[in-house]
Amino acid sequence: MYAQGINQYKSVGTETSIVDADPHRLIQLLFEGATARIAAAKGHIERKEYDKKNNQINSAISIVGGLQDSLNLDAGELAQNLERLYNYMIRRLFEANIRNDISLLDEVGGLLGQIKSAWDEIRDEALDSLKQEGRI
Repeated sequence: MYAQGINQYKSVGTETSIVDADPHRLIQLLFEGATARIAAAKGHIERKEYDKKNNQINSAISIVGGLQDSLNLDAGELAQNLERLYNYMIRRLFEANIRNDISLLDEVGGLLGQIKSAWDEIRDEALDSLKQEGRI
């Protein structure tokens, strides 16, 4: 389930080792990586560095795809809603890339920020669950 997320994590560029990251932290890092790439893309648009913008947005799309791939769709309605939201964000990132539209990047960045905030709030509960499952 986390294979795609792990591959995306490797491209996030943080100092935390994958070996040291529990599954919950890995997802946090993916949110941070996508948000950082969106912010970088905005700067590239402002400076008319379109090749660099393209690379950053494509990387953000890949990371959001990794978040989507990490969902357990058998977990119920919340996971299914997140899958639809990730699909929406990917479409908006494609549009932002085509149009060089900073407002679309802001929209996706805001959505990612909201999801990450909720994810951060459940850290203790998630870690307890992972420990009970023997995954950490």
